[in-house]
Amino acid sequence: MVLLCKDNFWICRVKHLQVQTKSELSDALFTSQHEGTDCVIEIESSISANATFHRYLRKFSCQAADHAFGILSRIPASNWCFPHKIHGMEYSLYRLQLRAPPTSSSVDHSHSRFYREGFILSLTLEDGSVGYGEVAPLENRQENFQDVEEQIRFLFHATKGAKISYSLPLLKGSLSSWIWSHLGILACSLFPSVRCGLEMAILNAFAVSQDSNLLNILHHQTENEGEIHKSSSSVRICALLDCSATPTEVAHVASTLVEEGYTAIKLKVARRADPVEDAAVIQEVRKKVGHQIELRVDANRNWTYEKAILFGSLVKNADLQYIEEPVQDEDDILRFCEESGLPVALDESIEHCQENPLNTLFKYSHPRIVALVIKPTVIGGFERAALIARWAQMHGKMAVISSAFESGLSLSSYILFSYHLELQNAEICKVMDRKSAPSIAHGLGTYSWLEEDVTTSPLGICQNPSTGYVEASVAKANRLLQKFQINQSIVHRTFKGQEVLKYQLKVDSNDFSCIINALETGQRTDDSIVFLHGFLGTGEDWIPIMNAISGSARCVSIDLPGHGGTKVQNHCREGAGLDPTLSMEIVADLLFKFVQHITPGKVTLVGYSMGARIALYMALKFSDKIQGAILVSGSPGLEDIVARKIRRATDDSRARSLVAHGLQFFIETWYAGGLWKSLRSHPNFNQIVAKRLVHGDLHSLAKVLSDLSIGRQQPLWEDLKQSKTPLMLIVGERDAKFKAIAQRMCREIENGQINREDPSYKHCELVEVPHCGHAVHLENPLPVIRSVRQFMARYVNVL
Repeated sequence: MVLLCKDNFWICRVKHLQVQTKSELSDALFTSQHEGTDCVIEIESSISANATFHRYLRKFSCQAADHAFGILSRIPASNWCFPHKIHGMEYSLYRLQLRAPPTSSSVDHSHSRFYREGFILSLTLEDGSVGYGEVAPLENRQENFQDVEEQIRFLFHATKGAKISYSLPLLKGSLSSWIWSHLGILACSLFPSVRCGLEMAILNAFAVSQDSNLLNILHHQTENEGEIHKSSSSVRICALLDCSATPTEVAHVASTLVEEGYTAIKLKVARRADPVEDAAVIQEVRKKVGHQIELRVDANRNWTYEKAILFGSLVKNADLQYIEEPVQDEDDILRFCEESGLPVALDESIEHCQENPLNTLFKYSHPRIVALVIKPTVIGGFERAALIARWAQMHGKMAVISSAFESGLSLSSYILFSYHLELQNAEICKVMDRKSAPSIAHGLGTYSWLEEDVTTSPLGICQNPSTGYVEASVAKANRLLQKFQINQSIVHRTFKGQEVLKYQLKVDSNDFSCIINALETGQRTDDSIVFLHGFLGTGEDWIPIMNAISGSARCVSIDLPGHGGTKVQNHCREGAGLDPTLSMEIVADLLFKFVQHITPGKVTLVGYSMGARIALYMALKFSDKIQGAILVSGSPGLEDIVARKIRRATDDSRARSLVAHGLQFFIETWYAGGLWKSLRSHPNFNQIVAKRLVHGDLHSLAKVLSDLSIGRQQPLWEDLKQSKTPLMLIVGERDAKFKAIAQRMCREIENGQINREDPSYKHCELVEVPHCGHAVHLENPLPVIRSVRQFMARYVNVL
C-alpha cells in the first residue's frame, strides 16, 4: 500500500479514517492492509498542541545539556587528554544464608536453610580507584549460573586495558555504546545480571576516581536544589509479605510491619488454588492496617484471565495501589485494565525489552497501568532501567525500583539510583507543569531476608527516628559504597586470573614433520577441548573463549600447519620429485597424533571455517578419539566436480599472489570479500587484521592455502549419513551461504538416522548466532561460549 502525503492527509484511495494518535494511525494502517481495502487516513493536528510539545522539547533539551555539562565539568581538564583505563578485574563467589525462602522461587520444604549465591566484581582503574558490582543471577529467569560465570570470566580479560569514557554516567546509550566499541561485544549478548554487575562496578569506580559518589555522578545538582545528600535524605521502603498463611495470620504480620514503620506493603498472591482465598486475605489485611497504608499485590502472572477478573471483582473496595502482573497472557493485560478498572503494574512484561525498549513500552501507555516495577539485575542494568523509568515518569506513572534478593552492595546502589529517580521525577514534573508526585516506596524490603551480608558494614534500612517510617538512608548507602569491604566469611572462592601455558610438540606423518605450537588453559581433566582456527588465524584467536570456558574444562588451541609458530618440515629429499601435498588426510593425521600426545582420553574439537573442515574430517575418521565436534561456519566440501576444479584454480592463484605480493596486500584483498562484510563493521576489525600479519613463512602459508583448498578435499556428505559422533553446527545469522550448508548438513544426518536401530544416536544440532556473519566466534563470542558449554554438558558430560 502506497501512502502520499499532502498537508495533513495520507492519501490512499477510497476508505476514510480519522486518527489523532500514533496508536490509531498504526491500527488504521493494519486494518487497511488486513482487509485489503484502500483508504484515506486523515491526521488531525493542533497548533497549540504542537507549540506545547516544542516547549517541552526545548526544556528537556536544555535539561539534558545541563546534566551532561554537570557531569563532564567535574572532570579535571588534565584527564581529558589521558582518560583512565581499566587496570584489571577480579570476582568472588559468595553464598549468603537467608532467613526464609525467596518469594520468587518455589520452596523445597525438605530444606531447613536457604541461600542466595552470586558474584562480587572488583574493577580497578589504572589510578587505583576500585569499584564494586554484584552479579546475582536468578535461575528461574533463564540465567544458568555456570553460563553467567563464563561471561564474567570473558569480561575479566575483555575489560583489561579498556579506556573508560566520561560519558558513561549519562545512562543514555553511553554504556551500551562503550561495551560494543571498547569491549567488542554486543551489549544485548550479555546476561542481564552480568551487565547490571558490570555497570555497577564501572559507575562506582568512576565515582571513586572523581572523588565523588554514585548519586553525584548520576544526578547533576542544579543551583535550586541545594545539597542533595543531607543526612535527612532517604528512600521509602515497601515491605514484602508472602500470603501463604491464613487471612488472620497474614493480617497480623502486616499489622506488625506497620508498627515497625512500613507505610507500604506488597503481598504475594496467586499461590493458592482459588483467587477467592487470596481476596479474603487482602480484605482482612486492609481491615487490619487501615486505608492509610499502601497495599500492592503481585500475582507474578500466575492467574488466567478469568481468575484475575474474579479476584479483581472481590477486592474493588480494598483500595489497592496496584496489582502487579495479574494475568498469564501478556495480551490480556489491557483487557484486564478495561474490565476490572483496577490499577495495574508491569514487571515480567518489561523484563525482555530489547536494547531500545520504547517500542515495547508504547503499547502500555494505558492510564490504568500506573506503575512499572523495574529490577535492574533482571532488566539488564542501570542504563536500561533509567530509560524505562524515564518513560514511566514522562507518562505520569510510578517507576518502582525493586530488588531480587541481592546483597547490601546492590541494595546500596539501588537506594541511590531510586533517589536519583525521585529527583529526576521532580524535574520532569516541573518541566511539564505537572503537580509534583508523592515519593514512591521502592521494593527494597528484601534486605530483611538476609541472615548475613557481603559487606562488613550494615545497610541503613531501618526506622527513621524523625519520621517513624522504615526508610533507606542516602548518606549511609553512600558511605557503604565508598568504604565497601567484602565480608570474607561468605566468600567461597576468588578468581584473579589464570595462566595460559605455551608449549610445542613434534609429531610425524608420512612425508612431514610438524612442530605444533600450542596454548593451554583450564583444569587438567581426561576430557579436553581442542580449538582449531581458520585460514590466516592462529590459536590466539580462541584465547578469549578458552578463558571463559577454562573454569570447568581443559582448553587447548593450536597453530595449524603453516600458521603462527607451527613449523612444517618436508621429509622428501630435494630433487626427489614433486613436492608432496599437505592434504586434509595428512593434516588430520598430524593433529590426531598431537591429541594422542596431550591426553589418553577423548577430546572434543571446536573448529572454525578451515578448522571446522578439519574437525569434521577427524570426527568422521577418528571417532574412537573424537567424542564430539563443534563446527563454526564449516562445510563438508564441494560435491560438484566442476566447482571443485574452479576452486582449486582460484586457491592456487591466491597462493601465488600471496608469495608474489606479500602478506599485507594479500590480507587487504582477502578481507575485502563479501564473506567478511559483517566482520569489517566490527570495532575490533583492525586489531584482528593486524594479528594476521604474524605469519612469517609465506611459502608454508601459501602451500596450506593451495593444498588444503576445499577444491582438493573429497566431499564428506555421504560420510555424514553414517556419523556416530555428536555434532553442533554454529553459523552467523548474516552468513546466508553457510547457513544453507549447515541446514543441509542437519537434514543429511537426520536422513541417515532414519534406518538406525541405535536409540542412543545423537542428532546434529544447529545454532544460529544473531548479529554476525561468517567469523561468528570473533563477532559475537558470548553465544558461542554458551553453545560450547551446553554441547559439552549434553553430549560429553565434561561439565
